[in-house]
Amino acid sequence: MPLTTLSQSCLQDYADCAQRFQLRWLEELAYPAIEAEPALENEQHALEGERFHRLAQQSLLGIPPEKLTPLANTPNLQRWWEHFLAACLFPQPPQALYPEISLSAPLPPYRLVAKFDLIARLPDGNFLIYDWKTYRKRPRNEFLAIRWQTRVYRALLARAGHCLNQGQAIAPEQITMVYWFADFPTESAFFPYTTAQYHRDWDALQTLAAEISSASAFPRTEDEQKCTWCIYRSYCNRGIQAGSGEPEEADFQTEFDPEQIGEIAF
Repeated sequence: MPLTTLSQSCLQDYADCAQRFQLRWLEELAYPAIEAEPALENEQHALEGERFHRLAQQSLLGIPPEKLTPLANTPNLQRWWEHFLAACLFPQPPQALYPEISLSAPLPPYRLVAKFDLIARLPDGNFLIYDWKTYRKRPRNEFLAIRWQTRVYRALLARAGHCLNQGQAIAPEQITMVYWFADFPTESAFFPYTTAQYHRDWDALQTLAAEISSASAFPRTEDEQKCTWCIYRSYCNRGIQAGSGEPEEADFQTEFDPEQIGEIAF
């Protein structure tokens, strides 16, 4: 099935290693290599992260904390949940909350799609994009700033967010992206936006879309450090030993399948 959508995950794969992009998104190759060691511990951590996201979504939809707290039934989940309940997420009471919402916009010859953990509309007209992270280590802001997730989420809200703003376009200056770290609840990363950044990001996205659609070859990365936590490393003859623990500053896990999400189209 031909690729019809682009997400921050596949764009990051393409930026990190074009061959990983090809194997994962074009050939849809399921290759059973372990991402990181110890395998069971990391798998458990990933599952707990998914469960935390569901708890946060249900809380933001109005389910009382006392009904959700029993579901935080592991040490990690309990700690993250307590941090979430104690967090002061908004500078002012939000006017509207949109948890687990998806947006899309044309990015010829594809559609650009994103699923947001939370978009909050504030009374002053500003919008906050929240993304929950359950990393064991707190990444540097400099690293997060250049990730495609940061660039795609803000650009797409500016491009297609009018449906959340009574039909009015959202100016880039009204948008801030916030990474909230469940294990570092007082160390959130804030990324405001500007019109200049938006034009830069959208131009880069258009260039990438055209490049991907016309590519005849997808070479593997020359930076073999990126292969340590890649599930395709043995396929590419880049080693069979999984990385230990967690990448210093990377996330190779699929956050969602862009072909499966419900879209709010532009």
